[in-house]
Amino acid sequence: MRSDLLVLFLLILVVLAGSAFCSGVEAALLTVNPVRVHELAVRPKPITGARRLAKLRQRLGRTLTVLVIVNNGFNIFGSLMLGGYASFVFEQRNISGIALPVFSIGLTILVILLGEILPKSFGSKLALQVSLASAPILHLLGLLMQPLVLLLEQLLPVITTENEISTDEEEIRQLARLGSQKGQIEADEAAMISKVFQLNDLTARDLMTPRVAAPTLDGSTNLEEMKSILLTNNSQWWVVLGEEVDKVLGVVNRESLLTALLQGKGKLSASELSEAVEFVPEMIRVDRLLDGFNRDKRGVRVVVDEFGGFVGLIGAEAVLAVLAGWWRKSSQ
Repeated sequence: MRSDLLVLFLLILVVLAGSAFCSGVEAALLTVNPVRVHELAVRPKPITGARRLAKLRQRLGRTLTVLVIVNNGFNIFGSLMLGGYASFVFEQRNISGIALPVFSIGLTILVILLGEILPKSFGSKLALQVSLASAPILHLLGLLMQPLVLLLEQLLPVITTENEISTDEEEIRQLARLGSQKGQIEADEAAMISKVFQLNDLTARDLMTPRVAAPTLDGSTNLEEMKSILLTNNSQWWVVLGEEVDKVLGVVNRESLLTALLQGKGKLSASELSEAVEFVPEMIRVDRLLDGFNRDKRGVRVVVDEFGGFVGLIGAEAVLAVLAGWWRKSSQ
């Protein structure tokens, strides 16, 4: 007689354990960070279970289908079998009249608390650890239930939908802001992440030094004649102009001019000391411009309008000023 009660107790534990496993793993799969899983899976030496977990999450509909089938097997079929066996045990002891309703109520409460609520809370809190640990078991269950799952996929095509990892600018900004508020990244790092996306919205025209304010030199002027200008103007780059309107002969670095002056090359003209210039349209996006500065170490570009006319000068420091937060958009 005692063996009947022991078997009933063990069956209750099996049902609760199965329900708890399915509920906890389901919560973990739905809350685990997919980017973190991807990062662990693509490492040269991936964390145990990471690649398998990444594949399971890629076909999340199929994985959840397996979990739902197993979970309902424990909750519904298991509970029915428990009820039938409990009725038999209680009848043997002549206590079925009061014991069976109490058992049914108690089992329902246990399934709700220990089979659903607590495991899901635990799975959500330790999503990554639970997901990694359960990945081999889920893989095995998927193989065992593959014929049934494939049949369900034919009836419900939505199950076959693959989950792709994707994001956008606004989501990354929000994640950076949340990370800063939680202390996981520095506030200045979060601010810089936001400013990186700003580069895509700015053009060379927004950041350039306009022609009227850009430092220029007459190409025919020799170095001796420029001496006073070089000593009083701290501009790093100068645009060398020809006699014709908008004729740009090149650009020259102030440091190079001062070096030539010290070397006694005062008779050389600005055009002879100039370097080849790279022209960029005024509507070019700043992110593309920054990529150009990275390839070509010359830190300045001459900005031209749609007709090829010289309209301004822009250097790498103007782009970096946006990232550093020094640049403020003009109100004009």
